[in-house]
Amino acid sequence: MNLNEMFGLDGRVALVTGGSRGIGKMIVEGLLAAGCDRVYIVARKKEQVDETSAELGDKVIGLVGDLSGMDGIKALADELASREDKLDILVNNAGAAWGEEFESFSEAGWHRTVDLNLKTPFFLTQKLYPLLKAAATPERPAKVLMIASIDGMKLNPWETYPYQASKAGLIHLTKRMAARLVRDNIVVNGIGPGAFPSAMNRAARDNEDTVSKGIPCKRVGVAEDMAAGAIYLLSRAGDYVIGTTIPIDGGVVNANVGAGNFVDPSGH
Repeated sequence: MNLNEMFGLDGRVALVTGGSRGIGKMIVEGLLAAGCDRVYIVARKKEQVDETSAELGDKVIGLVGDLSGMDGIKALADELASREDKLDILVNNAGAAWGEEFESFSEAGWHRTVDLNLKTPFFLTQKLYPLLKAAATPERPAKVLMIASIDGMKLNPWETYPYQASKAGLIHLTKRMAARLVRDNIVVNGIGPGAFPSAMNRAARDNEDTVSKGIPCKRVGVAEDMAAGAIYLLSRAGDYVIGTTIPIDGGVVNANVGAGNFVDPSGH
């Protein structure tokens, strides 16, 4: 066995939605370290896309787009198809969180969260299906990675109703899509991040000591934790893992015997 062949991603072309910052950027850095030829990133804010592309180098290609609706999803798929004849890796990372009290929870917050967290991964994968299928072979499957959350695996005390529901739905959608796409040599899996410092998870970023107290391994996640999990599932090492969502959370979901934890649900 060759370790580089098992975990390497040499020659792959990847797309990471929400790849300009946070968990998406961590995954992009991992893809580059594993040898991807080109990594496309897409986000709504041009300045963030440009900044990350410049920081990470020529192999990162920044695209600007709003994936919350079908027009933006189709536009991205068309743009990618104009540049590439195949896509080896799709990371559905773009997401949103929204918290309000139960009595006043808004329809706007519900729609934005559920659409971006649940509808977008499905329809973007659908629109990119021809490119994924073109890349896929039995020996080297194409890969789709859904970025869910530990908040789709367990309850938390915050009133983020559509966030928790949409992430739980994404975990089940991962299974359903995996069952269909495996026949085309496209492997679908997911990751459920816990506390990783980011603009979306400000508690882990700004109050690391407090958050760490609720995590069995007593620390928040770092970029290497997220990148390693993604590389495992996206490389040859993960070819026989299908339809699974792996928590990367320091033990919060499966090794926490306390009554609660301090992981902020506002991030993935």
